[in-house]
Amino acid sequence: MLENRGIRCEDGLMKKKLVAALGAVAIALSLSACDTGAQPAGEPIGGDVIAPVTQNLADLDSTTVELKVGQVLNINTGDVPVEAFEAEVADPAVVEFAPGRTEASAEFNPGFTGTATGTTEVTVSSTLSSVQVAPATFTITVK
Repeated sequence: MLENRGIRCEDGLMKKKLVAALGAVAIALSLSACDTGAQPAGEPIGGDVIAPVTQNLADLDSTTVELKVGQVLNINTGDVPVEAFEAEVADPAVVEFAPGRTEASAEFNPGFTGTATGTTEVTVSSTLSSVQVAPATFTITVK
């Protein structure tokens, strides 16, 4: 009689394990049927996001910066306030200038966005007479 109880006990344990395993499979299958908004295989997360290029203003004079269409050149202004800069763009069809700004506690550097393939010369200069920053003239090529 004790042997039968042991078998029954093992059968009960096996049933519990089987029910638990089937429950886990059912949950996994039901979750996999949900629309999670996941990207299809092989596509980058977030779409075709292009990393920005960051350069120090002091290093840009007489250089060439290459961007892709949609890519941003982020200009680090160092200790000079980000709002203190303006730009002249020879061909505004190639790049668009975004002035620096401060919103609440967030600071946004000035920069350029590549808008069309081509090459243009730009000059970034300070708008503050109290700030001694040499203008930087450089070339941006957008591919």
